[in-house]
Amino acid sequence: MLLVQLMKPFYTKHEAGRIKLVFAYQYFSIRKEEELFHFIPVEGKEIIVNATSMQVENLAEVFVFQKGNRFIRLPLYQLLLVSDIHIHLLSIIEATNKDSASTTIAGAEEIIQQLEQENYERMIDYSLLHRNEALFHEIQEIKNIDGGGFL
Repeated sequence: MLLVQLMKPFYTKHEAGRIKLVFAYQYFSIRKEEELFHFIPVEGKEIIVNATSMQVENLAEVFVFQKGNRFIRLPLYQLLLVSDIHIHLLSIIEATNKDSASTTIAGAEEIIQQLEQENYERMIDYSLLHRNEALFHEIQEIKNIDGGGFL
């Protein structure tokens, strides 16, 4: 059995419901018995995973590992069968999903703040248009409590 010693994608990319993991020199190595083989990107260099089903899509991709003048050439489907790569893939994908989820949440918070600000401005315009001084002061007070403080 082969054991994955190190598996760090050079970069990951989400595109059209897929997660693409691209590998480069020294970011991927396997251990066969007591020997360490390092990935070299001469043939395949990426793993594409379906984001919903979590299935590897490019099973025919061939990965090459080198130690000195010896090479191990493995199609991805075989690497999945004879190694513990699936454990490493899962942890990378989970970390990637957490990062993208936190980015999405941060982006949503900014949009909410912008919409709240625009709503305050519309409410102020409404109170000024109708010459409602009490409503104007009430909106200013609420806005200051919420941390708006723009006026």
